[in-house]
Amino acid sequence: MLELTTTRANPMVDPSLQVWGWEIPVYLFLGGLVAGMMILSGYLLFSGRHQAHGSSTAFVPALSFVLLSLGMAALFLDLEHRAFVWRLYTTFEPASPMSWGSWILILVYPALAAALLVRPPAPLVRRSPRLATLSGRLLDRPGWPRAVGVASIVLGVLLGIYTGVLLSALGARPLWASGLLGPLFLVSGLSTAAALVHLLAGDPQERVLFARADNVFLGIELLLLGLFLVGLLSATEVHARAARLLLDGPFGALFWVGVVGLGILIPLGVQIAAVRHRVQHTPVAPLLVLGGGLLLRYVFVAAGQLSHWSPP
Repeated sequence: MLELTTTRANPMVDPSLQVWGWEIPVYLFLGGLVAGMMILSGYLLFSGRHQAHGSSTAFVPALSFVLLSLGMAALFLDLEHRAFVWRLYTTFEPASPMSWGSWILILVYPALAAALLVRPPAPLVRRSPRLATLSGRLLDRPGWPRAVGVASIVLGVLLGIYTGVLLSALGARPLWASGLLGPLFLVSGLSTAAALVHLLAGDPQERVLFARADNVFLGIELLLLGLFLVGLLSATEVHARAARLLLDGPFGALFWVGVVGLGILIPLGVQIAAVRHRVQHTPVAPLLVLGGGLLLRYVFVAAGQLSHWSPP
């Protein structure tokens, strides 16, 4: 989809060399967040936990629909040729990550609608009682929630990986030239999703479940970040120079303090103490995780645009 960006782009310049603003980091963050929420709600549906009173499956699909639409709106604002967006859906290019992403995003909406029908939010039911009737008929089929759960998990994984592959497919930026970006952005999306559900869930058991899950995701995210940087530093001088943009370059403070410190280490420590009942659960840790996830996308997008194959 990036062939259509940006509003500041020169049409004679390679799209992978364009300069992006705030819209792309927001789009990547919200896309990853929704991907993680789909995977987590898919797990609840597949395991039957959606039947618990106060389960987050009552609000996650509707909230995901809103957040994904906001992300798409941010991307649309960044497009240069907005009137031609429809052309993305008149063809499919198997070798193009942008084409894959366009169609994945289209498939996500029906999956969210199906998940919403499993347990419609109370405000929607009050507005449309027929929604509850339709949901009841679908739930008469025992395999329906499990099938919706599997579809949510599969599409969530594809969407989460796509948000990283979108950058790594642009070979003109050495900072993004890593196959770890897809898994990194997927795990980061899972972490932010677990943090958000932990923050909003009405079921105390679910809050503990997702706090524990977020601790695992944060640990994996930290490991992948380390492997990503080691991979760049052990490659060519160009890749090492790109890594130093994050380590001790112009984005060093944002990366170490914002992404690693405030976005991973501090909330990880707080949540480990909380699940061990040493401190009370606090909204501070999930909010830090969400802020760190957004900052991660901003730092990678902004620093990547400063990395070049040619000597400085």
